Amino acid sequence: MSFLSGIAASSGIAIAKAYRLVEPDLSFSKTNVDNADKEIGRFQTALSRAKQELEEIRDRAKSELGADKAAIFEAHLLVLSDPELVSPIEDQIKTEKVNAEFALNNTADMFITMFEQMDNEYMKERAADIRDVTKRVLSHLLGVQIVNLSMISEETIIVAEDLTPSDTAQLNRKYVKAFTTNIGGRTSHSAIMARSMEIPAVVGTKTATAEIKNGDVIIVDGLKGEVHINPSQEVIEQYLQEQKRYEQQKAEWAKLVNERTVSVDGLHVELAANIGTPKDLEGVINNGGEAVGLYRTEFLYMGRNELPSEEEQFESYKAVLEGMNGKPVVVRTLDIGGDKELPYLDLPKEMNPFLGFRAIRLCLEEQGIFRTQLRALLRASSFGNLKIMFPMIATLDEFRAAKSLLEEEKQKLMGEGIAVSDKIELGIMVEIPSTAVLADQFAKEVDFFSIGTNDLIQYTMAADRMNQRVSYLYQPYSPSILRLVKMVIDAAHKEGKWAGMCGEMAGDETAIPLLLGLGLDEFSMSATSILKARSQILRLSKKEMEDLAEKALQMSTTSQVVELVKAATEKNLLTV
Repeated sequence: MSFLSGIAASSGIAIAKAYRLVEPDLSFSKTNVDNADKEIGRFQTALSRAKQELEEIRDRAKSELGADKAAIFEAHLLVLSDPELVSPIEDQIKTEKVNAEFALNNTADMFITMFEQMDNEYMKERAADIRDVTKRVLSHLLGVQIVNLSMISEETIIVAEDLTPSDTAQLNRKYVKAFTTNIGGRTSHSAIMARSMEIPAVVGTKTATAEIKNGDVIIVDGLKGEVHINPSQEVIEQYLQEQKRYEQQKAEWAKLVNERTVSVDGLHVELAANIGTPKDLEGVINNGGEAVGLYRTEFLYMGRNELPSEEEQFESYKAVLEGMNGKPVVVRTLDIGGDKELPYLDLPKEMNPFLGFRAIRLCLEEQGIFRTQLRALLRASSFGNLKIMFPMIATLDEFRAAKSLLEEEKQKLMGEGIAVSDKIELGIMVEIPSTAVLADQFAKEVDFFSIGTNDLIQYTMAADRMNQRVSYLYQPYSPSILRLVKMVIDAAHKEGKWAGMCGEMAGDETAIPLLLGLGLDEFSMSATSILKARSQILRLSKKEMEDLAEKALQMSTTSQVVELVKAATEKNLLTV
């Protein structure tokens, strides 16, 4: 038995066989063929099998993930049916009497090179589509199985270098029991998706793909951040007991699903959930969410070939508002950029996209896109308790400009006789240090703040949260971060406004006592973290946490803050 240590990204314990997500070997040699017609027939068979495979993937994606997620597979099917691609392959087989693999690869390379040299970013992305579909056809020609996560039909644990959002979107929770990756952190997309899917995950192991073979029995301990490879029966039995204890603990938390989140001394705080699509509402309701604190609308725009229409957006926003039955829903306007790209937008490549043309900066320039989203939101507002927040706000001028566009669209809709709520709160995400420092001025104009700690921490510490080599600087308990959070909360309260938090810190059991003490009004987190957080807060005294937070603010280092909270835990002040 061997053992790997990583980052506990999603709680829980899973025991299953490993499914290594690695690129298949699709190497081949150029050969001459005697019978060109037979070789064309072999190519056509591979083409048909690839189409059938894509149709199955598309249908499954459509039923389980929605039409938007299935759109990419529709595009791939169109590529495989395009005579501009297929005919040259068959012509080369016939005229040059070469094998189908060579003709396919040669023709595909020609188109890929052509598309990649175009100035239009959308057309450049078509090269990726051609590369993807020809790889699928090539796999059938070579008789090599290509990885398809959505088609997994037995209990497995995914082992990969990393998982993209599209990878995780294909995972079937019935069969995929956990995953472990070489890279990543608690705030990476794969980690956030794992928590929303309620499957254990350990990321950042560095060597999982090198040390784990396909079919190895592995244990993923998402509580401690450990992965055990081919464990002994004794270790398996120990983990089965640990798994049972964790499930019992979850059953105890589940009893709190309809409880209000109130401290020992009577303070109510709101526990909300972060969601990406209307399908996530089930998890919010099942976990006793008192609100949606962050609706990441960018997922409506991703995994497709064109912008979502106003009507499509309206239906999605309406579904969430109605599904929450009058409870607050905070919708973040489009936050694209950084590590989230839209291939159909012709945006310039940037040296540092996290600090570049993204979020509100993009929306204020691409006003057509922004106004469409604002209209959809305003139309949906009469179906529930809508709150709108703008991301990546750095200056008051940006907030005022965004608010002005919203008001313009509101007046247009009302002029058209369309109902719009007159109770929409308008807020901003605080994720840039300059905004936190100027929170007292912002608080005079906004209705609320939502602190986005994932970005606030990386910008404050000047450390890319996706970079493994500087991951040690991602320090949510740093006194510098706590002081910024306090500035924002105090500024909001001084103006009679509320302050929430939608970064991963909001659901962190070490951070929760400190945030309660700092006066945070709303904690928004992965839905699966809500009941555990509620259980913790029900045992805390607001007054005692104020004293704890005041001491933490005077500390010099993160480790001192952690030790302070740990000592309080040992004194039974913070029993979870």
